[in-house]
Parts: sequence; C-alpha cells; structure tokens
Amino acid sequence: MFTFPRLRTVALAVLAVASIGAQAETLTMASTTSTEQSGLFSQLLPAFKQASDIDVKVVAVGTGQAIDMARRGDADVLFVHDTAAEEKFVAEGFAARRYPVMYNDFVLVGPKNDPAGVKGKDIVAALKKIAAGNAAFVSRGDKSGTDAAERRLWAQTGMADAGQPLANDRKGSGYKECGCGMGPALNIAASSGAYVVADRGTWLSFKNRADLAVLVEGDQRLFNQYGVMVPSAAKFPQLNHTGAQKFVDWVVSPAGQSVIASYKIGGEQLFFPNATK
Repeated sequence: MFTFPRLRTVALAVLAVASIGAQAETLTMASTTSTEQSGLFSQLLPAFKQASDIDVKVVAVGTGQAIDMARRGDADVLFVHDTAAEEKFVAEGFAARRYPVMYNDFVLVGPKNDPAGVKGKDIVAALKKIAAGNAAFVSRGDKSGTDAAERRLWAQTGMADAGQPLANDRKGSGYKECGCGMGPALNIAASSGAYVVADRGTWLSFKNRADLAVLVEGDQRLFNQYGVMVPSAAKFPQLNHTGAQKFVDWVVSPAGQSVIASYKIGGEQLFFPNATK
C-alpha cells in the first residue's frame, strides 16, 4: 500500500513529458525583413497560434536569401515578395504552388526639401533626376524583394540591366549600396539626407524619420505583391509539411486575411489581403 504515492508520481511525470511533447510543434518560416520590421507578424502569428496551437519561428532576411534557405530545405514555409523569383521557385520544382496573400506598395522616400526635385507619381522620372543631380541615394543591395524591385526600376531608366550589378557611375556619384535590411537603409537615409526606395509597411512603422518624407507614390510600377509557399515534400521529406500547409490554408482563409486587413499603424492599413483560392 506504500507504493501508490510513488506510482502516482511516476505517472504524473510521464504525463508531463507527454504534455511537453504535444506542445512542441513549431514551424520555421523564411520571410522578409519588411514583414517582420513592419510589425505584421506580431499580430499575425499569435492569431495563427491561437487557431492551430503551432508556433512559428521567423528567420527574417532579404527575399533572395529566404528563397535560398528554402532551396536548401532549411525552412518549412516561405513568405516573400518577389513574384518572378517565386514563380521560378515553383517552376523548378521546389514548391507545388505559390499562393498570393497580400499586397502594398513601394514608395520613394527622401529629404523634405527634395533637392533633386523628384516629388510626384513617376518613379522612373524620379530616379533619372536623382542620377542626373548626383543626389545621395541608398540602395539595399541585399538580394531582397525590395532590392529586386528597385533594380527593375533602375533598368527602366535605361541606366542599368535589372539582372546585373548596378554600376554606380550610371546612377550618379551619390548612389551607394548598404547591403542591409530596410530598417538600416532607412536609418542611413535619415542620417545622411538621402533618397531610398522603401516598402510602405516598414516606412509606416519606422520611427527615426528625421527630415524624410514620402516623395513619390501611386505609380503602378510600385505595386508590391506578397506570396507564400510550402517547399516540396519530395525534395525535403524532413520538413513539417503538414504544419506548413496548415499555416498557408489559414493565412489565405477569411480568418487570416481578416487579421492582415486589421493591422494598422496610426489608423493606416499597411497590407491589403488578396488571396485567391
């Protein structure tokens, strides 16, 4: 009769271990600095956790680096914003499908006094003026989705090839690449009075604006689409494909899309859901 307390203790210990194991499901998400630095994930991921009991660990890097992570099988789910690169990822068999999730836009930010005279809606004309005036310009230069978009815009000026490194002398002596994320690029622009292409979400959440202001916006060429993908189960059987698909299904569902739409800073919406089944 004296063995029952001991058996009860052992049973409770076994149940505790089982409980810990049951709560351990986690996803690794490769995503962009813009989704993290905008603060979106601080609202989106807790809502997914509540709906699924799955934790998500985010590795926030440039879109190019995030896609490289997924190509190596180092991420369960991929949430990025470079449609051309995402479609290539699917075409090469690294994912079965790309799901559109949401969009916002890029803006050209610069000193309020606008020394290059770029203010308006034409981003290509603005970049030409920056180059002609040798105005200070900070480029991320980090293979991110924003960097890829900026390179395409410079290519449309006729001054560079979107697929090649951008030669500084073709965009004015003020052009500099920082090889950094969106937040650090904005900090450099704020401290040096430079122009910079930024995603609107990070700009709205950015605190150290100094004398910076949005100078060019509204050009359709500044549209910024985000997509989500589950890496191939055939290529990467070790990944948590079931959990990853649960995240994708949730984020494109009315519940996930509603959370995205509700995320605002200062009353202004940062991302606009546009998932299609």
